[in-house]
Amino acid sequence: MASKNSNSIPLFLSSILGFLAVALGAFGAHGLKSILTPDLLTIYETGARYHLIHAVVLLVLALSGKLSESKFRRIGFWSILTGILIFSGSLYALAISGVRILGAITPFGGVALLLGWASIAYSAFSDKE
Repeated sequence: MASKNSNSIPLFLSSILGFLAVALGAFGAHGLKSILTPDLLTIYETGARYHLIHAVVLLVLALSGKLSESKFRRIGFWSILTGILIFSGSLYALAISGVRILGAITPFGGVALLLGWASIAYSAFSDKE
């Protein structure tokens, strides 16, 4: 068995999020298409799209092997992970339940995604730690 390194958990989490993005996207396209109204299906699809795009970003960060070099890359990774859970998760829940108040949570996930991107950008110019 290979020894664990500092990228094992980020690689595992990004892979699981990618798997779930594909599974939930397929569920929406095939299982929910005839159940949800067109506007709720669009909301669900938005969650799935952001989920998959950002899961790939996390995978790239994990595979780069450079998370341990920068506090801001790590902040970016965890912020994007949090953003996926809150942003996409709230859109999935809103679409499936029809409870519109869940949309009030979504912007918090969007802010986490933005913070993640900003942290990664900042890491390009910050000192290595």
